[in-house]
Amino acid sequence: MSQIDWQAVKSRARELDEADSLAQWRDHFYLKPGTVYLDGNSLGLQSREAEASLQRVLSEWREAGIDGWGGGERPWFDLSEQLALSLSRLVGAKPQEVIPTGSTTVNLHHLLATFYRPTADRRVLLVDELNFPSDLYAARSHIELHGGDPERDLRVVRGQGGQLRVADILEALDDKVAVAVFSSVLYQSGQWLPTRQLADRAHQVGAMLGLDLSHAIGAVPHALHEDGVDFAFWCHYKYLNAGPGAVAGLFVHERHFDRSPGLAGWWGSDKERQFDMSPTHLPATGAGRWQIGTPHLLSLAPLEGALAIYEGAGLQALREKSLSLTRFLMALIDRIDEASSGRAGYVIATPRADDQRGGHVAIRHREATRIAKALKARGIIPDFRPPDLLRLAPVPLYTRFIDVAEAAQALADIVTTGAYKGFSEGRDVIA
Repeated sequence: MSQIDWQAVKSRARELDEADSLAQWRDHFYLKPGTVYLDGNSLGLQSREAEASLQRVLSEWREAGIDGWGGGERPWFDLSEQLALSLSRLVGAKPQEVIPTGSTTVNLHHLLATFYRPTADRRVLLVDELNFPSDLYAARSHIELHGGDPERDLRVVRGQGGQLRVADILEALDDKVAVAVFSSVLYQSGQWLPTRQLADRAHQVGAMLGLDLSHAIGAVPHALHEDGVDFAFWCHYKYLNAGPGAVAGLFVHERHFDRSPGLAGWWGSDKERQFDMSPTHLPATGAGRWQIGTPHLLSLAPLEGALAIYEGAGLQALREKSLSLTRFLMALIDRIDEASSGRAGYVIATPRADDQRGGHVAIRHREATRIAKALKARGIIPDFRPPDLLRLAPVPLYTRFIDVAEAAQALADIVTTGAYKGFSEGRDVIA
């Protein structure tokens, strides 16, 4: 790769790192020496704040036992409601419209049980083929639960080159659609969909719009309330770094607060009446009514510390750095391709426009699985998605520009020398 002056590239990267106003946050995370972690869009790294909030709850459990529910620094009983304020700022919602609860797919099931009520004239559940598979499984199951036929009632928008054409989505949103569910940021290509445009079209035809924010929350700003999104759901273990299997979250627009939850449970009760133990469900006034069972405190606690970091760093500053990191990475990938006269054998599957791109860069290559293994062997931690997608996520809280340069140089050597050929085609376990 003599055509690329990697010393000059790294010199420029170091200049950008020196000017980085968010550089101090890197020291808040546990980073393995000698590695570049680019898989934060799958599982974010552990922070000292998340560790501390978990340790605090463990200590409260040890010292106070059951009294932890009502005492301590932050009583467990309403910890979910306490954290909703920070979460609401990340998704552009009112605090009462957001609640951390459940898991991502369970929350989708609950929201579909509430909002998908097919009629003879309006039965279609609209999704896209590029959505995370679990969302598609949930959609099919709710059609079947209502006695429908997924072959008839599940409408699927097709993708092109790993992306969706917004025009195709708008065309598919007609007066036969009851509910549409899309990802705000597509988990494969990183395409960011125009939320307001989709919500306006859905409401124009009398449908409801739900969004999966799993690959978007903490990576891109949202205005769920102002945009009129009906409901949303997400995980907290990717860009929010709340730990593997962390408690998930959901949003319900306040105009739907008069609806009964589709799957009622005691933790969704009015907090003032919850211990009345009434045989009649007395739901909370906001999104809290969509809680079901007792929260998993040891999976909820790290979210408190993780959110404290976002409060300190600021989502807008993080978004600006994320865009700079991904632009820098894509520019280097382009230079590798040019220097190899196109022999690198890959294409960037992520949109180039800032307003259409989430927080990661996706590369298509027929040897993506072996390239991922070759990168990992060199201390670069990427992500692979079948059949041919390599995902690289430079997370602005802990990824430096020099990390991106190092990863790009390793990628250049691997794809141009065929170094990946020494690795098997078998897939690693991924989540």
